[in-house]
Amino acid sequence: MKAIGLHTYGGPEVLHTVELPEPHAGPGEVRVRVRAAGVNPADAMLRDGSLAEWYRDLEPPFIPGMDVAGTIDEIADDVKATYGLSEGEPVIGIVDNHGRHGGYSEYVVLPAASVTRQPAGTTFPEAASFLMNALTARSVLDALALVPGSTLVVTGAGGAVGGYVVQLAAAEDLRVVAVASAHDEEWLRSHGADIFVARGDDIAQRVLDVVPGGADAVADGAMLHDRIAPAIRDNGQIAVLRFWDGDPGRGITVHPVNVRSRATDQPAITRLREQAESRELTLRVAATLPADRAPEAHRLLGKGGLRGRLILEFPPAVAM
Repeated sequence: MKAIGLHTYGGPEVLHTVELPEPHAGPGEVRVRVRAAGVNPADAMLRDGSLAEWYRDLEPPFIPGMDVAGTIDEIADDVKATYGLSEGEPVIGIVDNHGRHGGYSEYVVLPAASVTRQPAGTTFPEAASFLMNALTARSVLDALALVPGSTLVVTGAGGAVGGYVVQLAAAEDLRVVAVASAHDEEWLRSHGADIFVARGDDIAQRVLDVVPGGADAVADGAMLHDRIAPAIRDNGQIAVLRFWDGDPGRGITVHPVNVRSRATDQPAITRLREQAESRELTLRVAATLPADRAPEAHRLLGKGGLRGRLILEFPPAVAM
């Protein structure tokens, strides 16, 4: 099968088409003919060597990609009975990619627990645009476990993860303070933000100006870390998306969040699909490109400023 991967770390130009053996579904698994794969910052981290230590004992090529949409074309008998899925069914899945196992592939084998039906009324690119980011947002909120009425500051609220934190938090009656670029204010307010604060060097003080005494928690999608910590009340919380060894003090709890730990959380994955169908979650596609233009997609990702996910498209299987 064809996949898009890399043999050496570097810039977007290291991505190229590779040939790999076709994988096949075993017990508890499904094989998905991938039609669309989301391009996420985690993919760029794999490509540029940020995850090299995790990959050091593996032989390349390495295949990025954690978000896929496509159709089931192989399924274990036990999965049919347990999950009610069948061949030909459109699905979405989260890929705990490692080594040659990744979403930028014509076929990917996944645990059935990592898969759910494609949200009704969506295209493959739309369906591939949200699951990893929404599940990350779900993990952030679950880690913080705030009670309704609590004040949550969301940094990077205009981004994919931050936007889903805002929407999910609003649905759970949290008071949401969104921190983002000024041009995101209207969209964020229309999707559940109670207060908007434009990002800037003095961001902690800006938040304190509208939340005297400090917020109950921060979902730190922008990885501001020490810069936003003063805006948290004593004994509050901060959830961070990448490793941070800082200590904000004042009894503030730091929650590192890694979406891979939720890759087989079937109830959470299914619930997010339902929320996408009901429009509680907004699906945003920035652009779609053929899979062999992955280097271009990574260049666009690196420029920043995207509102929505870039999507790589794979053609349908050729009928024999």
